Amino acid sequence: MCLILFAHHAHPDYPLVMAANRDEAFARPAAPAAFWHDDPRIFAGRDLKQGGTWLGLTPTGRLAAVTNYRDPTAPRSSPLSRGALVRDFLAGEVPPERYLHDVSARADQYNGFILIAGDIGRLYWLSNRGPGVQPVDAGVHGLSNHLLDTPWPKIQRARQLLSTLLGADETELRSKLFEVLADRAPAPDHELPDTGVGLQRERELSPVFVSGDRYGTRASTLLLVHQDGRVLFVERGFGPQGTPLGEVEERFELHLPKAIAGAQP
Repeated sequence: MCLILFAHHAHPDYPLVMAANRDEAFARPAAPAAFWHDDPRIFAGRDLKQGGTWLGLTPTGRLAAVTNYRDPTAPRSSPLSRGALVRDFLAGEVPPERYLHDVSARADQYNGFILIAGDIGRLYWLSNRGPGVQPVDAGVHGLSNHLLDTPWPKIQRARQLLSTLLGADETELRSKLFEVLADRAPAPDHELPDTGVGLQRERELSPVFVSGDRYGTRASTLLLVHQDGRVLFVERGFGPQGTPLGEVEERFELHLPKAIAGAQP
């Protein structure tokens, strides 16, 4: 996944608003979002190559997501799945901050990653290319293939657009955020980061929605969690060149002891 945009305790009705694009090689097999048959606690898409996931949550409110850290100079020899970091958090009961500290102790066994984990009340993030376990402040945030809130052009544009929707209802959030996720406009050359992949590749990867023949946006996801615990999860799947492959929509309620409206990080 190469874009995660989210508002954390910034909307009056939704303590979590999240919109995300997963970018991946089209040849890598994956299953669309669903409750997993072998672990019904987890609602997520699934990487069918190694069994992990890129974004998911549970009815008890556990939430996690991961992106790769783009660094072509780093070795790529690790056999460990970064998607397993999300899966294992969702399947477990270890508090999020402790879980990330446990991951941090073995983070050098993985290729570069940025992992978000927590619940609707509190979120934390960790990168094995970053400063260690960090809390996520209330506000609007963006993540791509670098550290949280790195000012890449697509992150800046997407955060600004989400900031204009902090009073919107479900209908408007759904419509406008999928518009954000569908944006194929490349960034101007003078705004492109230099991550070591060359100018042409930086151009290809700079849109919010990456459209390619072998690699690109595979899924666009909207996640809304209402203050009373109602969840809306919508995932749109895509093939090469952005060909639509269908949509999954799931609504369920979080099993929480009380409403989460007052929870703060």
